[in-house]
Amino acid sequence: MAIATGDSVTIAYTGRLDDGTVFDTTDESTAEEAGLLDQQPDREFEPLTVTVGEGNLIEGLESALLGLEEGDSETITVPPEEAYGEATGDSVREFDAEDFEGMVGQEPVEGMEVRAQGGAVGTVVEIDGDVVRVDFEHPLAGETLTFDVDVLNVE
Repeated sequence: MAIATGDSVTIAYTGRLDDGTVFDTTDESTAEEAGLLDQQPDREFEPLTVTVGEGNLIEGLESALLGLEEGDSETITVPPEEAYGEATGDSVREFDAEDFEGMVGQEPVEGMEVRAQGGAVGTVVEIDGDVVRVDFEHPLAGETLTFDVDVLNVE
């Protein structure tokens, strides 16, 4: 049965950047080799089940699944505009250090990830005296993503 919008699909995948760096996977041994276990210690690396069309996957990956069947293995390349968008470099916001600490509940540290009230995730990129700069651009913006996907189940 070919995958269609509304189907529940279980996939195993590994996502890589153009330089071969693994940025995400459902395979625990691949995650361990790529150092993802240390970065995401509470995550369970296991096949992912999603309903196609609900927007739980990036646009390019979700659309590439349409028409595949259970048992298919595909390499899918997703350009930035169908993934996390082009890198614009204009997503840095400035916060007063004292206000930032009050919002986050801890002292800012470069590299720390924070979540805004609206759900956006940002990274502290600079602390300059009383100013904290947080970049809310997705870390994979501007990247072409390649996924090796195995379709395990379609319902």
